[in-house]
Amino acid sequence: MINSNVFDYINVMDKASDAAWTRNEIIANNIANVDTPGYKRQDLNFEDELERALGHNRYKTMDEKVANLKNKHLEARVVNDYSGFSYRTDKNNVDIDTENVMLAANQLKYQGLMSGLKHEFSTLAMVTKSS
Repeated sequence: MINSNVFDYINVMDKASDAAWTRNEIIANNIANVDTPGYKRQDLNFEDELERALGHNRYKTMDEKVANLKNKHLEARVVNDYSGFSYRTDKNNVDIDTENVMLAANQLKYQGLMSGLKHEFSTLAMVTKSS
């Protein structure tokens, strides 16, 4: 039996990649509604939830923190970003340039997470073949 916490990290990376995918959809929705009067941009708060969940175990190693995470702590919520703010007269607060930058950054994050997951699984495959 392999004594490893690799699946703890894989689970966190899986949740993070799901959140990145969802954020991609949210940003695309923001872009689609750039000219909708009264529309407020939305975002996902996954990183805040992850940071909060990891912060509850202040004096533990990262391996212990990740092992103690519960799936419910990693449930991202869609939030209205700056819902009281609008710099346009139609009360819409979506800036197309900002959304495009956020979309590109999020796509890079997603690709990085997928690359990390692929690496973890290829490492597992290599270890199980040598056993």
